[in-house]
Formats: sequence, C-alpha cells, structure tokens
Amino acid sequence: MIIFTLLSFLWMLLLSITEAEIKPLSLNENRFVDDSVTLSCSYKDYSGTVNNLQWYRQYPRSKPEFLLYIFPQGVMSEDRPPRFTATVNQDNKQVDLKISSAVETDSAMYYCALRPTVTGNLTASYKNLPCHH
Repeated sequence: MIIFTLLSFLWMLLLSITEAEIKPLSLNENRFVDDSVTLSCSYKDYSGTVNNLQWYRQYPRSKPEFLLYIFPQGVMSEDRPPRFTATVNQDNKQVDLKISSAVETDSAMYYCALRPTVTGNLTASYKNLPCHH
C-alpha cells in the first residue's frame, strides 16, 4: 500500500535593495509526494533592468537558504539542488521554480527575489551595508 503525504509549498517575496516589485502568483500549493510542483513569481510591476532572479527555501525555525539564481536569458546557477530548475518568461516578466518528484523535505516556505542591475553611483548603493571586522 502506498501512502501519499500531502506537501505544502508556500512562497512569498523578498524585496531587493531597491524594493523592486516581485510577487507570488498564488500563495499556497498542495501536492503529493512524487508530484511535480511549479511555483511562480511575477515582476511585471518592476520597470528596471533585472540582473538575476533568485529562489530561497525556509524551513520552520530556520533561516532562508539559497537554492538557485537564473539570469533573464535563462542561464541558471550550476550548483543548484537536484530536481530544482527555473525558467524565466521575459515577455510576461515571470520566473518559475520547478521541483520534480517532490519529497517530504520539499515542504517549506519558498521565496523569490529580484536583483536589479546596479547603475549609477555604486558607493551610494552600498553605503548602508554593515561593516564586519
């Protein structure tokens, strides 16, 4: 007898340094073990130039962990976790995270983030970053 565990995929948004608009297309996905899952975020409200789009996962009582990044042209980070891929639709300004063959440990909170291309005075962009000694 096969028991299917219902997995919950939640995702929200992370604002970039410039607080660019990026938002999830729905807030909750429920799938069974071995299902494929697609989580989507839209950045259609962002009018600037995108450097890359990033995905993070967070388990309860843990800090978010980086999963992968993807450039608008479709090139992904090579060190991404197995079963995780991303795609970008530049026309719709949408980024999708695809998880194949979901397992129980995939049930978590997922975040999408947009990293804008930095233009202008770089010093001003980083002036508020903390100094670590």
